Amino acid sequence: MSTTAPLLQVTDLVRHYSLPRESLFATAPQVKALNGVSFSLEAGRSLGIVGESGSGKSTIARLVMALDHPTAGSVKLLGRDLHRLPRDELRLARRDVQMVFQDPYGSLDPRQTVERIVAEPLAALAGPSGSSRAEQRERAAESLASVGLRSTDLQKYPHEFSGGQRQRIAIARALITRPKLIVADEPVSALDVSVQAQVLNLMQDLQQQFGVSYLLISHDLAVVNHLCDEVCVLHRGLVVERGAPSQLFAHAQHPYTQALLAAVPRAEPPVLA
Repeated sequence: MSTTAPLLQVTDLVRHYSLPRESLFATAPQVKALNGVSFSLEAGRSLGIVGESGSGKSTIARLVMALDHPTAGSVKLLGRDLHRLPRDELRLARRDVQMVFQDPYGSLDPRQTVERIVAEPLAALAGPSGSSRAEQRERAAESLASVGLRSTDLQKYPHEFSGGQRQRIAIARALITRPKLIVADEPVSALDVSVQAQVLNLMQDLQQQFGVSYLLISHDLAVVNHLCDEVCVLHRGLVVERGAPSQLFAHAQHPYTQALLAAVPRAEPPVLA
């Protein structure tokens, strides 16, 4: 058995949000988004988090990215607790974890060129003594090439691309720091079905090429089955079932997982008169 620590270790993660008081003397109500979530992800593998809206999926994504603070529990990346790192160390740790958002147009600044969008993580992480503009341009061109776009696209703007191409640009931006982990929050849900397959195949190719791990947040079981080695089913802030997609979806044990599978639309053959 390997004794190597996992790339990502989430332990007893809790996140409660306080809502506005209904009256001056009332106790502020709380939303319990996560209630003790634990899972791990090995380097070079993909883990899917599935569940209905409000189950806590996006809260996990924000906490893994250290964009929010947990009420309790820990998120360790390469053995470092992200929420206990000093600000300067956290900024450097962000090289190892990047994010791809759901809306490929909304996540790209329409006023910036593709070159500036893709190179932005390098510029933000490098600091005053970081890489030069020429070096950043070269890295941006390399990232674009890795997702099937051309260096001539560097001077274009997001509106000049299709939805699938814009998501490729978002993936290129995530890849430019050579991260160990990419958190993908519904990365293909805003795309047409035919384009979804292209982007998912691209993500698989990039995993083989760069060895990157994916934490995939999705409500689409078919997407998770296509891309992920393991899946966690999240319900009311708790992991209720976990396993390989092929096994879990074929032999679901928890009633909630069974309900998710039953809700998947299926094409029915036409009824002949």
